[in-house]
Amino acid sequence: MSQDWQELTRITRGAPLTVEKVKFKDKNIAVEGSFELPPLARLIMEDQIFVTAFVRCHGSIKEMEALFGISYPTVKNRLNAIAGQLEFVDINPPAPKSEVLDLLDKGEISVEEALKKLRGQP
Repeated sequence: MSQDWQELTRITRGAPLTVEKVKFKDKNIAVEGSFELPPLARLIMEDQIFVTAFVRCHGSIKEMEALFGISYPTVKNRLNAIAGQLEFVDINPPAPKSEVLDLLDKGEISVEEALKKLRGQP
């Protein structure tokens, strides 16, 4: 199965890809529709391997240097290049302005609380 994924990644070379059917191997269940691949799966195989190694090394650049036989700046540059291909995931996005202003207008929150919500602070 890993080789199938590697072959698919080699063929697509990071080009946009839409999956239209997903089937569970062990079950008689299939889901059809239009699904995008997750961001990490859209990376070329070499970048997927690099990210996997980085996670397995618990983010240690020193271990990455030893594992790949490359310098610290090369590891950093490679990680920056990969990061540039991935969307930033905001785990605490600011509240919509209209929602915050409505709460403020109703007197349900203070000005200070409204400012925090608009900044995405808890």
